[in-house]
Amino acid sequence: MRLLFVHAHPVPESFNRALCDLAVETAKANGHEVRLIDLHAEGFNPVMNADERRHYHDDGPCPSDVAPHIDLLRWSEGIIFVYPTWWYSQPAILKGWMDRVWRPGVTFTIPTVDAPMRPALTNVRLIGVITTFGSPWWFWTFLMGVPGRRIILRGLRFCTAPRTRTFWLGLHEMDTQTDANRRRFVDRVRARIARIPL
Repeated sequence: MRLLFVHAHPVPESFNRALCDLAVETAKANGHEVRLIDLHAEGFNPVMNADERRHYHDDGPCPSDVAPHIDLLRWSEGIIFVYPTWWYSQPAILKGWMDRVWRPGVTFTIPTVDAPMRPALTNVRLIGVITTFGSPWWFWTFLMGVPGRRIILRGLRFCTAPRTRTFWLGLHEMDTQTDANRRRFVDRVRARIARIPL
């Protein structure tokens, strides 16, 4: 499978980056074709400016810094996001990436009077998330209603193939986890990536 990994953590020596590296290497070792977008490393600009927004619905060319990312979306069959959950959702750089790259005409069609919005990224048939949290699972789940999970596994998934499979791996209470629990989570990530079919 052609797998696109999207990573969003500013610290290269972070546990989150180690999870991304592990997932990428596991996918390669299992025969998948892999590409990686490291948003912080490439200095991706998450801010949509006024002119870009004015032309957001146009059929014309997209901004030059966005075009390579659109090419990778269209290339991919699976997209796996690796990021820390901050304030119950995606970091700003990743949310801005979604705003700017998951554009009309690329990932969905604009609804009209005669036709509803439809998915356009039907080459994608797998979406996965590997994330870490400061909060306990019960707080994020019951008090907050899993906002970050809904954005990706419902919102972005709508734009993909009708039978797109999903997975979600989250390590809660990251700041107080033991080394043993972190190792167990690493094993879960490795095992889940290894189960992705070719």
